[in-house]
Amino acid sequence: MIASEYDVVVIGGGPAGSTTSTLLAQGGLKAGLFEREKFPRFHIGESLIPETYWVLKRLNMLEKMQQSHFVKKHSVQFVNAHGKESAPFYFWDNKPHECSQTWQVVRSEFDQMLLENAREHGVDAHESVHVVEVLFDGDRATGVAIKQDGQRKEIKATVVVDASGQAALLMNRMKLRIWDPVLNKGAIWTYWEGAYRDSGRDEGATMVLQTPGRDGWFWYIPQHDNIVSLGVVAPFDYLFKGRKGDHEATYYEEVEKAPAVKKRIANATRVTGFFATRDYSYRSTQVAGNGWVLVGDAFGFLDPLYSSGVLLALKSGELAADAIVDGLTKGDTSAAQLGRWGDNFNQGVDRMRRLVCEYYDGFSFGTFVRNFPDLRNTVTDLLIGDLFDDKVDKVWKPMESLYPADKKRLQTWKEGDTPDAAGQKANELVVPKDLRLGI
Repeated sequence: MIASEYDVVVIGGGPAGSTTSTLLAQGGLKAGLFEREKFPRFHIGESLIPETYWVLKRLNMLEKMQQSHFVKKHSVQFVNAHGKESAPFYFWDNKPHECSQTWQVVRSEFDQMLLENAREHGVDAHESVHVVEVLFDGDRATGVAIKQDGQRKEIKATVVVDASGQAALLMNRMKLRIWDPVLNKGAIWTYWEGAYRDSGRDEGATMVLQTPGRDGWFWYIPQHDNIVSLGVVAPFDYLFKGRKGDHEATYYEEVEKAPAVKKRIANATRVTGFFATRDYSYRSTQVAGNGWVLVGDAFGFLDPLYSSGVLLALKSGELAADAIVDGLTKGDTSAAQLGRWGDNFNQGVDRMRRLVCEYYDGFSFGTFVRNFPDLRNTVTDLLIGDLFDDKVDKVWKPMESLYPADKKRLQTWKEGDTPDAAGQKANELVVPKDLRLGI
């Protein structure tokens, strides 16, 4: 039964929404969560990075993850355009702690685990409920209007959390989005059974394989049930324009150009059709307002190169929940209180964004480590998601010392286009008809 009033309403039941609502319930608040879809549902973003550990621990999810059949991930490895492999970046070698082992997940299963965990903590979570509008009194959010079984109902809340993903309900309403001026990629992927995987602690490694033209990369993510997720990422115009929308042909053309990839799937069987997405990176100019706050993809989306998506969803949910609990305790639900975490969070996203942009602009992990072996651990800190501490900033000047003389200045995300200037940009996802529920 949906109540008519909550302390906090959370829009969306993905990782950001489940995290926020669980921590709100732990803080003694009455939280209502409304998810438009029925779980389990497909979602891309399958590789976790180690810093998710700390939020999962607060959510009481660690034991569930440890008992799951998800593949354990101990490292990430890079393969350059010529097929030369870097030494693996082992997380444990950098930080000998339980947190340094993470997982490769199937998001339909992982997201459902998080949502069920929210319910176990007392969250009033409802699926197949569409939030059609956030209600306002002046500039203050006061609740939401939902639609269920064709019926509209208004629900009051002291705080509204938008975790609606790339639908970005409030960001779109308020025109807060800025499209990244640099990161404009597309991806095509599918799933393989019986593809090659390493052994021992390398079995669950994420591999990033640079395309021969150096303008893109493949992800290679081992999953349970002998499945591997394999996708190619490249500039949107290159991957889709002039290719007549034939995702299968484009995918195989790119695989054919990459012997290291082709070799790994030589004896494998493709088990789904082809997925495709255009991923325009973006961020909101605000993280919160009076009575409302944005988390996860409803606040921003960053290129998936270093698998930071789930971490940013969990971390933003955690930070927002703490600000809300504290704010309701003090009777302060102002923009300043609810968004007090925004500046530090943005700095962390900026660090990951810079590392992504450096890679696309020719950065070589192998060359950097050979020149600055004492900074190998600091680079690994960035790769594990240790983004919110300025101690990692010591890598940038050494990195700049290796720049070619004609390297252009990296534009900041704030230099991107607003929706009015950018026209009809939108992130889109194409899902094949033969999608297996388990993927």
